[in-house]
Amino acid sequence: MLETLFFLFIKHFICDFPLQAKPWIYRNKGTYLHLGGITHAALHGIGTFLVIAYLNIETAAICALIDMIVHYHIDWAKMNINQHFNLKPDNSEWFWISLGFDQLLHHITYFLIVIYAFQYANT
Repeated sequence: MLETLFFLFIKHFICDFPLQAKPWIYRNKGTYLHLGGITHAALHGIGTFLVIAYLNIETAAICALIDMIVHYHIDWAKMNINQHFNLKPDNSEWFWISLGFDQLLHHITYFLIVIYAFQYANT
């Protein structure tokens, strides 16, 4: 279980930072159903599928879909909250709190995905 969680954390870094470096992705996550946000979330789903697939393909597909949907909505909400309150890296400590809370929610999602995957992978 811990190894799976470890690899989900690595996947998260790769998808949230190096693979999100294009402005059309990170600037548009606050526009509902924009291709940038969907692409970002889909990359997370694909990464989760790859991490979980060794357990069971069906379970991996379900976990990937859960991650994609939850990740998309966490990012969408964060972007809209930041925009509503004009939170930016250089004008508010609340921007950084928002970013940290966003990351916390993603990591809690991975804990729940791992619990689900290990509970249902062998059924």
